[in-house]
Amino acid sequence: MRLATIQTPNGIRAALAVGDHFIDIHASDPGLPGCVKNILAASAATRQAVANLATCTKAVKYAANAVAILPPVPKPSKIVCVGLNYRDHAIEGGKAIPTEPVIFAKFPNTIIAHGQPIKLPKVAEKVDYEAELVIVIGKTAKNVPNDASAFQYVGGYTCGHDVSARDWQFRGEEKQWTIGKTFDTFAPIGPWIVTSDEKFDPHNARIQLRLNGQTMQNSSTKEFIFQVPAMLAFITQVITLEPGDLIFTGTPPGVGIARKPPVLLKAGDVCEVEIEGIGTLKNPVVADS
Repeated sequence: MRLATIQTPNGIRAALAVGDHFIDIHASDPGLPGCVKNILAASAATRQAVANLATCTKAVKYAANAVAILPPVPKPSKIVCVGLNYRDHAIEGGKAIPTEPVIFAKFPNTIIAHGQPIKLPKVAEKVDYEAELVIVIGKTAKNVPNDASAFQYVGGYTCGHDVSARDWQFRGEEKQWTIGKTFDTFAPIGPWIVTSDEKFDPHNARIQLRLNGQTMQNSSTKEFIFQVPAMLAFITQVITLEPGDLIFTGTPPGVGIARKPPVLLKAGDVCEVEIEGIGTLKNPVVADS
């Protein structure tokens, strides 16, 4: 199923995305959870009841164009990011293939939804795009094994955009990855979560970024250096992950800073991240006021 969070006339609602409409889950069945985090963490029977609303004739529905789409997880407690996780991207940057995941973080201030604007900071001059597959955690995870059992902790997947201020990320001798990645609006996600019961293979999905309609990144998650179990195993040695937490899994080649000449984001641009089997995340770019 596809889980979304929407703004309705009656407030913020967890919703099921079905075709050209959204089903208000809690309004359709008050016994079901009212937020996406709680649905991800719920029992299999509860999640099945949510999925069954797709064919319920009495479900409360909204046309897609009648509601605002919000981030599917509006306030994740943690946003963990894996850098240099595509072989072809590491090669593009002239970097060695890492032997263990490179980890940095974003914060909840970065999260925006499909359709909301990416704001270019006044203090940054080199803002870049990065299409990413995002893992959404569905179950509390600590010391996860690096094997197929790791997938029980995955609630689903969504599209993500790891916007990066390169002049901040690479400033100074020690570099500043986190601060360069954590300006307001620098983590669009959405438009929805494809839950783990869907036939989606996180290790074989086409991933693209288009800038003003031109394809800038075009690769596949087949290029992952560290697959989902390896990422979860490495991160949860240190960090206990909780339902609704996000893991940005790295970006493929074609980023703007690596181009000659560089291609950097400017006001008026439109970015689209498309991941096969999930959908398209689209955001305009504006100057911060």
